[in-house]
Amino acid sequence: MFKLNYRPSIPIYRQLETKDCGPTCLRMVLSYYGKSYTLNTIRQACRVNRDGSTFLGLKVAAEKFGMNAICVKLHYNDLFNADIWPAIIHWKTNHFVVLKKLTNDEAVIIDPAQGKVKISRSEFLEHWNAVEEKGYALILEPDADLEQLNQEEQEAQTNVSFWKLLGYLKKHKSLILQLLIGLVASSILELSLPFLSKLLIDKGIKLKEVNVIYLVLIGQVVVFASKSFIEFVRSWILLFVSVRVNLNILVSFFIKLLNLPLSFFETRKQGDVMQRVNDHTRIENFLTSNTLTTVFSCFNICVLSIILFHFSSLLFLIFAGSSILYVGWVFLFFNKRRQIDQKRFEVNSSVQSKIVQLIEGFQDIKISNSADQKRWEWESLIVKEFKVRVKGLTYNQYQQAGSLIITEMRNIGITFVAAFMTLRGEISLGSLFAIQFIVGQLIAPIESLIFFLQSYQDTKMSLERLNEIHDIQDEQPETATKVKIDQLIGDISIQNLQFSYPGFENKAVFNGLSLVIPKGKITAIVGLSGSGKTTLLKLLLKLYDPTGGIIHIGKEKLNDLDVGQWRNLCGTVLQDGFIFSDTIAKNIALGFEEINEERLHDAIKMANIGDFVYNLPKGIETEIGIGANGISQGQRQRLLIARAVYKNPELLLFDEATNALDSNNEQTIMNNLRDFFDNRTVVIVAHRLSTIKNADQIFVMEYGKILESGNHDTLMNNKGPYFNLINNQLEKIK
Repeated sequence: MFKLNYRPSIPIYRQLETKDCGPTCLRMVLSYYGKSYTLNTIRQACRVNRDGSTFLGLKVAAEKFGMNAICVKLHYNDLFNADIWPAIIHWKTNHFVVLKKLTNDEAVIIDPAQGKVKISRSEFLEHWNAVEEKGYALILEPDADLEQLNQEEQEAQTNVSFWKLLGYLKKHKSLILQLLIGLVASSILELSLPFLSKLLIDKGIKLKEVNVIYLVLIGQVVVFASKSFIEFVRSWILLFVSVRVNLNILVSFFIKLLNLPLSFFETRKQGDVMQRVNDHTRIENFLTSNTLTTVFSCFNICVLSIILFHFSSLLFLIFAGSSILYVGWVFLFFNKRRQIDQKRFEVNSSVQSKIVQLIEGFQDIKISNSADQKRWEWESLIVKEFKVRVKGLTYNQYQQAGSLIITEMRNIGITFVAAFMTLRGEISLGSLFAIQFIVGQLIAPIESLIFFLQSYQDTKMSLERLNEIHDIQDEQPETATKVKIDQLIGDISIQNLQFSYPGFENKAVFNGLSLVIPKGKITAIVGLSGSGKTTLLKLLLKLYDPTGGIIHIGKEKLNDLDVGQWRNLCGTVLQDGFIFSDTIAKNIALGFEEINEERLHDAIKMANIGDFVYNLPKGIETEIGIGANGISQGQRQRLLIARAVYKNPELLLFDEATNALDSNNEQTIMNNLRDFFDNRTVVIVAHRLSTIKNADQIFVMEYGKILESGNHDTLMNNKGPYFNLINNQLEKIK
């Protein structure tokens, strides 16, 4: 008989973004039943989009991972009597939490944003959005096959750990060794100061030994000069190491980022990615400045504590006890710091995304006269950011106030105890000054250690966010089987294609689409907006992966082909093609390290953009603003056509490539391309008759289905959907 060993408690995971609450809750429940998956794996199963997840998405994902899941509307008492915890419940209309325990009077929930929270029955019902004490819950129980599923190989994780981060320092181990030697030398020099102070008072002043006073003075000058020199050298070495470590970490991050599938960027705000870049600054500071300084601080604490214990064990115990109390007080605020840091990340992400939108959409803001509206939206985000900062400052002040009280009480206590010990003759006056000096010197290392622990927490949170990136499977994993391809090896055959965008509320774009694109022929695809034409081209480019069906290139499956080599065979003009802030030449020869001048000028001629390019002061070396600012839509499209032609591809994919051009320019370009299309496979998505009428075959699509196919003459004679589309177009022209 199958029996599940329940865990004593529910593992608590924190959401990394606002929209991750649902997948994070499901991750906690799955871990409770002994199933470990990365957040990204669960997110994909829930089909999370920019708006987050739904109960339906959580239910389908839970069933995929071997759970029985049912979404029900229950009365509070029924939920209590059923004893079906842990369950996922809908919270505050736009959030999910895990219900851990329920009684007649109170409930214990695990909020992925705040952790474990105990609330009263009335609060629970209010946040549960209960009507007549009834609300929605997702009930989860293990399937009978769970034991077998648990024995399977669990999700492989590629987390970046602290030990892996330390590997960045190994490359500079000789410099790190020099830093450590410098820190030890500086510590030893500093440790001589209390003994010099004791010598000055007990021998120089008390016995009126002028030579001793001079000797102590010279010693202090030597210590100061040596420490200054060591600090100067240490700063330069630290700068050298930190810059290179930061560069290595960022390069690794961007390599991973650029290997991710397009779906990652389409389900996240731009600010999210930008904030993760900022997280690297935390990590770099932790690895270089904070970690090395803490090594120095720990060494000082150990040595100074031994010296303090040598002078007085009682004073050492007072100092140690108060320091433990100080550290404990700071630890009390760690959980709040984490919550505030997460909120700060989310708000800053929204602020950065809004700024990017304001800059990119400035023209439309002006045209629609919506500057005030957009400014108010930005101001509301700034207010949220301010509130988060104020909350963080408030807790920081509480922490600092308590720390200050503990520190001052410690100093006052040690001063009085040491003074009484001096009066009783247990220690000398010089020892009193030395003890005061030692206690003063111990304060900085203790605070440095506290700062290190806070920095460790910040870095850990940054690593969690970065690990979310590293856990995502690359567009083409290194371990994947790659079929090398250097030419188009046959027809493109699409069989029973199925695809839908993330989010269970999105309808399927394709549900069983089948068609053949013959090699060396021109295929046109027409249809109303929203028919799936652009999506089909992106699937052919492997920017998306189908959810079902298969695409063959000749006899090979598209999924088995080397992605880079496949795209090298494709010349593409998409509606949202991007123009970079670079020269015209580099924008056309995108992806090529060396530019072939002859091919470049041929591409410019074929795209009929020579009259624009060659009349510029710098010609092809003219720099264009980011996003093609400063040039017309027609010029932008012609640059994209030139880019596609320059690649000299075997497969051309044109998505409304000439819809921004006047009829003369379009006719010239199509005439120029006619010879170029010979013996190449061409797929054209267009509405204009002049663009598609010469195609070898035309597919008419509607809502992801093929309504009819054939050449222009055949379809016109059929007087079907294609005939109606063309007639409507001609009527508009008239």
